Amino acid sequence: MLLSEVSTFCTSLISQFSVISTARKERLQQLADFILTKIKAREKAKLIVICTHNSRRSHIGQICLAVAADYFGIKGIDTFSGGTEATAFNPRAVRALRDIGFQIETADTATDNPRYLIRWKEDTLPYFAFSKRYDEPPNPTRDFAAIMVCSEADQGCPVVLGSALRLSLPFDDPKAFDDTPEEQKAYREAIERIGRELFYAVHLVKKAGQAK
Repeated sequence: MLLSEVSTFCTSLISQFSVISTARKERLQQLADFILTKIKAREKAKLIVICTHNSRRSHIGQICLAVAADYFGIKGIDTFSGGTEATAFNPRAVRALRDIGFQIETADTATDNPRYLIRWKEDTLPYFAFSKRYDEPPNPTRDFAAIMVCSEADQGCPVVLGSALRLSLPFDDPKAFDDTPEEQKAYREAIERIGRELFYAVHLVKKAGQAK
């Protein structure tokens, strides 16, 4: 069962589907089709969310996809994230996820790239998050969907080797509001924007399954 605050947040995301543009919904349908194809073939749907530094949007996207799969009860979705370079999971994004209701612990605070243990359900093993290149372990190297969530990575990686689907889905970077009075609001809105679109894609998978 999802943690209460996280479940409430998920319900809020679903209520926002109507604000997603038609063009974005068409792209998200491509992601849903990829997931459905894999599920029907009894294969894992491996999804890597990619941005330049693997510090904000890609982590948020990976976590939102994993939560959406749990929320809608979709088995067979494995989520990952990576960058064109590795830095660290930005503490502002970590704090924003905590504010929503995620339980997050830091496993190794002494490093420049700490590992975070994230939970959104009761009595489950933690979800590990740390910064890495998109082609580094534990990320898959073939037959995955590459979801490009920032323009820089999208332009810098016209081809993502090993991907079966490359989907351009850029979002504004909340980094623009770091150390300003709008910082907290900007990060919350970034999670909502990314979350509602990725939840919409997984919702389409659920809907297709119910239509059988």
